[in-house]
Formats: sequence, C-alpha cells, structure tokens
Amino acid sequence: MARISTYPLDSVPALGDKLLGTNAGDLATVNFTLTQVKALLRNYTAYAALLTQSGTNAPVATILENSTGGTIVWTYVSPGVYTATITGGTFAAGKTMVFINNGSTVVGLNVGWSSPTTTTITLDSSGNAVLIGASIEIRVYK
Repeated sequence: MARISTYPLDSVPALGDKLLGTNAGDLATVNFTLTQVKALLRNYTAYAALLTQSGTNAPVATILENSTGGTIVWTYVSPGVYTATITGGTFAAGKTMVFINNGSTVVGLNVGWSSPTTTTITLDSSGNAVLIGASIEIRVYK
C-alpha cells in the first residue's frame, strides 16, 4: 500500500465519499461514508424546509433536509393552523424542538408550535397566507 501522502486530495468531498476505518470490536478494516460519520457525530435527526401557505390550502414544503427516517405531510386544520404528520418516524416526547419563522411576510408576527402526539406537530400562524417562504427546522434528539 502506498503512503497516504501520495494519494491525491479531493477538493470537493461529498457525503457519499468513503473513509477507511477500523471497527473497535474485531479490528476489521472497513469503509464508512461521510453520511454515516455525520449521523454519528450529530445527536439529532432533522427536517428542514421552506413553507408557503395560501388560502385554505395545506402548506407547501420545499424540503431542504429530511434525516428523520420518516415522511412528513402537511395539512390545513383551520385559519392559520396546520399539522405536520410523520409516518415511518416519531417526534419523540421531550426530545423534539421546532425552530420556525414566518418568512417574508409581516415583521414581528409570531408563529407558535406544539406537539400533541409523537406523530404530529401543530403550527399556529394566526391566519392564512402568513407563511411565505417560512423556514422551519424540526429536530428530534437521540
């Protein structure tokens, strides 16, 4: 095997790239992807999206990241109230945090959230058509 310093540098690493490592238990030499290392170092899974809502429609999500292992679907409940329901994952009680803003709309408008069950999160934006490119991140800590 050549010296490691003789291998070329990858100037743009990707999450699918592999690293060489050793399993602690049996000392076997193995490959790890950068995605696996990232998941190991970060103690939460995340859903990040930009939400836009109009009329009596459910919010439309432009998903930026979803490492929760589940699928999140948004529904309209009543004016300004929307529910995110996860299938194939959970919003663990006492371990879920939501960061949200209302996007490019009225400055100073508050958007609240609650998690009444381990499969739903409810947003209250105080009215329809208030979420315009609103950023949301839902973190579920391990």
